[in-house]
Amino acid sequence: FTMYFGSDNQTGASSQVLEMLTQANSGYTHGYGDDQWTDKAIEALKTLFECDLEAYFVATGTAANSLALSCMVQPWEAILCHNNAHIILDESTAPELFTGGARMRSISQGEGKISPKHLQDYFQTIGTDYPHNVRATALSITQASESGLVYTPEQVSALSSIAKDNGLSVHMDGARFANAVASLQCSPAELSWKAGVDVLCLGATKCGALSAEVVIFFNRDLAQTFSHRRKRAGHLLSKGRLFGAQMVGWLQDDHWLELAQHANTQAAKLAETIAAIDGLTLAWPVESNELFVIMPKGLADHLQAAGAEFYDWYIDTLPPNITIAEDEMFARLVTSFVTQDIQREDFCDLIRGYFAATKA
Repeated sequence: FTMYFGSDNQTGASSQVLEMLTQANSGYTHGYGDDQWTDKAIEALKTLFECDLEAYFVATGTAANSLALSCMVQPWEAILCHNNAHIILDESTAPELFTGGARMRSISQGEGKISPKHLQDYFQTIGTDYPHNVRATALSITQASESGLVYTPEQVSALSSIAKDNGLSVHMDGARFANAVASLQCSPAELSWKAGVDVLCLGATKCGALSAEVVIFFNRDLAQTFSHRRKRAGHLLSKGRLFGAQMVGWLQDDHWLELAQHANTQAAKLAETIAAIDGLTLAWPVESNELFVIMPKGLADHLQAAGAEFYDWYIDTLPPNITIAEDEMFARLVTSFVTQDIQREDFCDLIRGYFAATKA
């Protein structure tokens, strides 16, 4: 087995999701989401989150985030986010395009998660001479974060409370929401609308689906223009059942959490081994399915030559108290629902072999 730790979007779909797609492939349905599979998926989401909601499917996480935010801010307003947030670092200028030019402002000051103090400091220091100064009207948090960390329901609630006291709505990028829920062992409701989240972009693509992202509006007032924005962006799929069927299969019998828990468990086991090896450093605690490792460049070359796949990561996302030497590499490793023990064990054996050889 090849040792794939590049990304959890490099996998295919789970067999249960594929089975639902096969079932949905038979017969005729209406188009554009007016079908039984989309209806079933939305009802399943309402049951899962224990509330009424509006839900809209799109093909990519970038579209989900950007279209959601476009309903939450005016073009002359700002979105507060983590300095490594996907929306500011890895989505080109899509959020700016879809919002019509809204500015993103990073407020995390090098820490792994946004804290209440970050928000409070922002509001205490920002200019309020409108229209000359920019007014922030949305807060975006990522669950699990781009550092692999999870926000507890209490932490989300604290951030939401400060945001709303200052007139901001709350967006959650949930590309790895499943991993966060599995890690925290809480309910999806506790981690979203009950903690003050207005809009959740729930991603299945990284955790067992082929391509299925859903924008969930708990604050339904914010959804008024979404259907038009989605159509205008080219994300209203004519064969909408392809989204609905994937979501039905993904959620059925807590399948989504089983997939996420498997990925998390593999990450925890890998982290335990790495933490015990001299010469390797974990930059952040491992709380979901991502590991951030500082390793010798020679080891990285050795692993990649043997067939291991992982990414060289952004140096400026390191914690402020950690620096790396010239002969070191900062790497991100991601486990998935298909990561197998043998892949992880082979990877760790290669690491041990490398250090044994260099010490000999």
